[in-house]
Amino acid sequence: MAETARAPVDVFEKARVHDRKEQLEAAKEADLLPYFRLIESEAGPVVEMEGRETIMLGSNNYLGLTGDARVKAAAREALEHYGTALTGSRFLNGTIPLHVELEREIADWMGPEDALVFTTGYQANLGAIGTILEPGDTVICDSGDHASILDGCRLSGAKLRPFRHNQMDKLDRMLERAGADGGGVLVVVDGVFSMEGDVCPLLDVLELTQAHGARLMVDEAHAVGVLGERGAGTCELFGVGEQVDLRMGTFSKSLASCGGFIAGPGDVIEYLKIAARPFMFTASAVPAAVGAALEAVRICKREGGPLFAKLLENAAYLRKGLTELGLQVVESGRLPDGSEAITPVVPVLVGDDWQAVLLWKALFDAGVYTNVALHPAVPPGGALLRTSLMATHERDHLDRALDVLGRVTAEFPDLPRG
Repeated sequence: MAETARAPVDVFEKARVHDRKEQLEAAKEADLLPYFRLIESEAGPVVEMEGRETIMLGSNNYLGLTGDARVKAAAREALEHYGTALTGSRFLNGTIPLHVELEREIADWMGPEDALVFTTGYQANLGAIGTILEPGDTVICDSGDHASILDGCRLSGAKLRPFRHNQMDKLDRMLERAGADGGGVLVVVDGVFSMEGDVCPLLDVLELTQAHGARLMVDEAHAVGVLGERGAGTCELFGVGEQVDLRMGTFSKSLASCGGFIAGPGDVIEYLKIAARPFMFTASAVPAAVGAALEAVRICKREGGPLFAKLLENAAYLRKGLTELGLQVVESGRLPDGSEAITPVVPVLVGDDWQAVLLWKALFDAGVYTNVALHPAVPPGGALLRTSLMATHERDHLDRALDVLGRVTAEFPDLPRG
């Protein structure tokens, strides 16, 4: 009997029938889409956005260095000397002296033996995790880890064992199970979690990791140039920089550029250079980006203290103001001495995705831009209004934003309250 012919499956069909299609179309129709809005000026505490002045509470330009004359001059000098692009990978014709200087400065700042610069932060996580691990190994991740970490885990082929966000008993259980898996074990956590803005309980994570003979990698993307006396991140803040095996960071936040890095033992960095596919098979960053990052790192190392302090002062001020408005602000965690941790990410819990979008639009129309975090970036029912601060925000900017937030949120009686 002849086999019944089946119609071919169209791989594009998922783009036409996905579960968010109706919601997306409704948001576009009502001009409620919170994504891909146009910024028409330099990044700063106040921006020109779609034809009007807007207070920016949604940028990762934590130190405000994208507008620093020295950073601009360094980018301009690199552009004039090396041209607009390097037209090849770091592995081949895409490495210039600025890369070498930048890697040397990062290693000196972070403390490990060496560092490797990638074209993007996403590729840094993808390249390091996807290369260090292999099938037969186990990787243990916090459920709140950045998407690039999870994608690196999938790329590696290692067994993935996630644990519930910041729950140390769950981490301990995953480490016990990993011990029976038979391969190497790597724990990967964010130092500061990008959506919730809370600090990882790093001392507890390190203690458990070492007790089980595993390695530890910390993603410092939202902590470099922010936390610690020298701005070297969560590991410095907790005094464990020398005990953490690998540290990742980005240039696209405090460091006023685009790119990422891995810092760690010299032999591991050398291995990544000749084995990490996201490093070997992608074009090198444009020279202007490398020049800007190098100057931003040097500014942080030389004179970053007042900038770090102003940033966290602004974050504490906004957090206090939002709390006084009765909003439910996500807790930022605790330091070893029991004091509250302060980070530049200050999220407000909204809960329902659609209500979060409506609130975002009302604020946007009133002249305040925030970020909206919806499922799957956050758990179902956990939509956030994610605000973030800069060292260059003045008190007047924050007071004006809080006034708008107070007036707008009063029109949303169903918001969770603190």
